[in-house]
Amino acid sequence: MNVKITQALLDSLTEQAKASPRLRMNMDLRNSPEDKSQRMLNAIEPGSPLPIHRHRNSSETVACLRGRLVWEFYDELERICTETIEVSPNGPVVAINVPAGQWHTVRVLESGTVIMEVKDGPYEPMGPEDVLAL
Repeated sequence: MNVKITQALLDSLTEQAKASPRLRMNMDLRNSPEDKSQRMLNAIEPGSPLPIHRHRNSSETVACLRGRLVWEFYDELERICTETIEVSPNGPVVAINVPAGQWHTVRVLESGTVIMEVKDGPYEPMGPEDVLAL
């Protein structure tokens, strides 16, 4: 089945995110649960709690479809932010690729922000060793 990613779809996902206690909502774009990749839309509202985390076995490619957000990268030893990159559809950076194992988090700057995420391999839940406490 074809999925058209329309403004109406993004609006609907944003409304679901606003109603969610986590202030985010995703939509799975895989062909089936057996699909060996991860592809999703993720609507994230400002204030959504996103811990500093890593994906040990997968890089993560993210394109901002609308809105604005800042990717923050962290150093594991000193536990400090080493780089910030603003991503938006009309800015100088519209997408980002995060290498496997890189500590990061996202800070959403604008209501209605929706990203498309792609990761290698099947979904792996984060364990405590994948969350960086400051």
